[in-house]
Amino acid sequence: MRKFIPIVFTAALTLTASSLPAVAAVGTVDWGPCPEGITGAGLECSTLEVPLDYRNPDGQQIELAISRLASPNPEKRRGVLLTNTGGPGGEGLAYPAVLRDSLELPQEVLDSYDVIGIDPRGVAHSTPVTCDLEPEQWITNIPLHARNPADVTAQAEQAKLVAEQCGKSASAPLLPHLTTANTARDLDRVREALGESTVSYFGRSYGTYLGSVYTTLFPHRSDRFLLDSATGPGGWDASFSRKFGEGFEDRFPDFAEFAAARPEYGLGDTPAKVTAKYFDLAARLDAKPSPQGVNGQVFRQVTFAKFYFDAEFPSLAEAWHALDTGKPVPVPTGAAGTAVPSDNYLASQLHVICNDSDWPESVGTYQRNVAIDRIRHPMFGAAAANITPCAFWPSEPVEPPVKITGRGPSNVLIVHNLRDPATPLSGARQLRQAFGDRARLVTADQGGHLAYLYLDNPCVHEVSTKFLVTGERPAKGTAC
Repeated sequence: MRKFIPIVFTAALTLTASSLPAVAAVGTVDWGPCPEGITGAGLECSTLEVPLDYRNPDGQQIELAISRLASPNPEKRRGVLLTNTGGPGGEGLAYPAVLRDSLELPQEVLDSYDVIGIDPRGVAHSTPVTCDLEPEQWITNIPLHARNPADVTAQAEQAKLVAEQCGKSASAPLLPHLTTANTARDLDRVREALGESTVSYFGRSYGTYLGSVYTTLFPHRSDRFLLDSATGPGGWDASFSRKFGEGFEDRFPDFAEFAAARPEYGLGDTPAKVTAKYFDLAARLDAKPSPQGVNGQVFRQVTFAKFYFDAEFPSLAEAWHALDTGKPVPVPTGAAGTAVPSDNYLASQLHVICNDSDWPESVGTYQRNVAIDRIRHPMFGAAAANITPCAFWPSEPVEPPVKITGRGPSNVLIVHNLRDPATPLSGARQLRQAFGDRARLVTADQGGHLAYLYLDNPCVHEVSTKFLVTGERPAKGTAC
């Protein structure tokens, strides 16, 4: 077991939320302007104070930033729709406006709810966390490919340093208390502050786990829960991390067909040849990185990242072609800085996934897992099973993971693509099984991450919208 590092409350906790309207008391919310950069016609923002540690609800408080896009037709309003963008670590204040303006959430849904956005605890305009990471220090929370046991050992050294920095950062007093269970309790404080007896919810990716935990902890305060692209009943634990190898292989045939149909990329004229090209490029870059420094690890990681959406396939094929022919790979420019710590997304994500469950701590365990998954999932398994900072996290979980069960009303709809690289279908099926009669699962015969509003599938769109507006679901699971 890891040694618990005592954390002392210091002046470091002055790392608080950005300037927002006055903090609202429970039962009332004073809506006002949103922070700079959070835009959208009609979007209002506020803050709540919530306990850092719910075991001591009258103790130290932190700030939670929330937003509202009010129903334009109050006579059709059913209640509030809490939302979560995933991650963990994803910002949510602007999301209600994004849902309306960019993702075209149907008007009947906008009429039915005040749509609520939230920066979860530790994230962005809520009291944020940092690990003081340099940009090149830990580029991703999805592990990197390990060629051999020595690569696992080398990554372990970096992972240990990252974990130590998280435990010593200015926001270290928050560290043990950034958990999905506490975030779910925050959601219930939002419900209470809004004066609602129940809430509906739309969460995507990791947000499906947050929604599952909320409706498990507060089943009778849950109205309609739409979960898009499910992690599974255990959230992002060590077993879920290993599923990235499975998801990569579920998704790869879509890209192989795309590339094979376009000879201009020169990656092979059949899916089998594109598959062979993947292994060839990975081996060549393992042996000798490109002149730009792209090695086999980066090649595999970029390929996985661009599997999320079909729109990324052309740029991925161009990158493969450049690497295959020795030409420079286009490098995207970075985003402008903000007042939020530059590592906040990765830091807050690490805090949640490392606090939610107890990860293996032996480097040898990860070396064995990498060896197994290199055979089980040869395209990406040796990455997915690699070690992360959670192995060295400076505190033990403060409570056991919430067990998702079938106790509660039958009010959950899960929608999921068949070939999702980030949250493989097997996780959605496991979540459906854990919920039992509480849930229905709708699958879509398409690839990529996220289903409702993101892909043009009339069946998924109709089923999801009808559920949010009327509460109706398919009597049994449905295949779209």
